[in-house]
Amino acid sequence: MYFVLVSRARKCYELPMIAFDLMCGNGHLFECWFKDSASYEKQKEEGIIDCPVCSDTHVERVLSPFMVKKNAVEKNAGPPDPRQVVEAIQNFVERNFEDVGVAFTKEALKIHYGKSKKRNIRGTATFEEESLLKKEGVQFLKIPMVKKLLN
Repeated sequence: MYFVLVSRARKCYELPMIAFDLMCGNGHLFECWFKDSASYEKQKEEGIIDCPVCSDTHVERVLSPFMVKKNAVEKNAGPPDPRQVVEAIQNFVERNFEDVGVAFTKEALKIHYGKSKKRNIRGTATFEEESLLKKEGVQFLKIPMVKKLLN
């Protein structure tokens, strides 16, 4: 477990904290704790969040496994299988987002500037293309897609 410490913060035990799973540009996964989402965004912009493995400061939030409690009967069911959570997210994205493949950056910019109809898209982008999208103010979410193996 790793912590990001901000010198201007009050005593840590006085602050409510939130943990985010992060991934650097080299694919290393790690966890950091923040006061809130705004603190994460500010620290990311300032380049003070770095990968504990390779010191890369190009980090992104990744989805974390979570559980939604529906009722007391499920109390003893235990946490969900992370593979099932990832599979559910992947299935949702595949059903509800148009796959534009490597044309993701081009299509996202066209939608952003009103040159193409607004719709949900998915695809791939290089690190340089991701930087361009951020610079242009295009909001996107990076989700790792697990390849399905044929049995």
